[in-house]
Amino acid sequence: MLTLKLITEKTDEVIKGLEKKHFANAKETVAEVVALNDKRRSTQALLDGNLAEVNSISKSIGMLMKEGKKDEAEQAKARVAEIKETCKTLQAEMDKAAEDMRNLLYTIPNVPYDSVPEGLTADDNVVEKMGGMETKLPENALPHWELAKKYDLIDFDLGVKITGAGFPVYKGKGARLQRALINFFLDEARDAGYTEIMPPTVVNAASGYGTGQLPDKEAQMYHCELDDLYLIPTAEVPVTNIYRDVILDEKELPVKNCAYTQCFRREAGSYGKDVRGLNRLHEFSKVELVRIDKPEHSAQSHKEMLDHVEGLLQKLELPYRILRLCGGDMSFTAALCFDFEVYSEAQKRWLEVSSVSNFDTYQANRLKCRYRNAETKKTELCHTLNGSALALPRIVAALLENNQTPEGIRIPKALVPYCGFDLID
Repeated sequence: MLTLKLITEKTDEVIKGLEKKHFANAKETVAEVVALNDKRRSTQALLDGNLAEVNSISKSIGMLMKEGKKDEAEQAKARVAEIKETCKTLQAEMDKAAEDMRNLLYTIPNVPYDSVPEGLTADDNVVEKMGGMETKLPENALPHWELAKKYDLIDFDLGVKITGAGFPVYKGKGARLQRALINFFLDEARDAGYTEIMPPTVVNAASGYGTGQLPDKEAQMYHCELDDLYLIPTAEVPVTNIYRDVILDEKELPVKNCAYTQCFRREAGSYGKDVRGLNRLHEFSKVELVRIDKPEHSAQSHKEMLDHVEGLLQKLELPYRILRLCGGDMSFTAALCFDFEVYSEAQKRWLEVSSVSNFDTYQANRLKCRYRNAETKKTELCHTLNGSALALPRIVAALLENNQTPEGIRIPKALVPYCGFDLID
């Protein structure tokens, strides 16, 4: 969440940034936070004054008793009791103001960087770069759901039988292709200096609040109500929460972690041709990159993550483009985000396969994730970053569609050692 220091010292800039994200009632919400903070601080001042008076009077009671001034001592005791009752009321008021302020801060999104373009929807995103190989498909090229059926790679109907729509069953070479991609992405991440983590795929509410999925994305998460646990929408949640309530040494930064997990998203309200096949699932596999860094180095970390994801797409020989997201299309928690999309030649559309985001101190403030400055010895908030490297469903869709030939589906050279075959026929 946004720091009080940022809100109180740069109020106009915060409001302007929130308006870029099209956050409703930005001025009113920020003003309410400031008012609650003022109330909390003024109440704290009154409480501190009363407690100082209690301490002073309490010290005098013993002296009054020694001097035989019983009546005055009793009056002093009565005054102490009166002040203590007032303190209880003040403490309750201060606690409520602090709680109301914290709950309100949870509802305010991150402020985007100046480099984030203005815009309301995905149509306003800016294409930063295009790359990859041109694809020429045979006549009557098939979409991936038909290819999956033709070559017995993925059974969508069986997934419906076992669980429901959005939970496909991978079979034979389809399953092997999934596993090959996971291992390929993990090996590439480890070669780039990332430490592999195998985290839980269910988290508690504190973890959801720590990375900003709660309360913003609660409707999109699967909730195990009996245990009050949530199925993760991305490995970002458990991996970043490793550093909740942690103070790192400056020399430990940047922290670089990667993780493969299953991911679960309800995708409430999703329907139509754009979610057919692998285009949008409720359960899918993904390899995630997570970085914890110093503020002055986070821009470099972000660039390195972008270069890493682009390198993966180049090795997979897929046509891709990189988008700088506009304010209205960015996630709740991001300060800057780039999306990677691959082109599906058979569907004639772009498919998002990764978002690489810098969250500045927004998540770290929620998490209380800090580092100790080697020079000043003071603790400061870290910057957190994450990105998919990569999400598998749409990668698989693009690989199947863009590599179909009359002989079968060609496997990119980089994947052949992982698959154990170079053609699906």
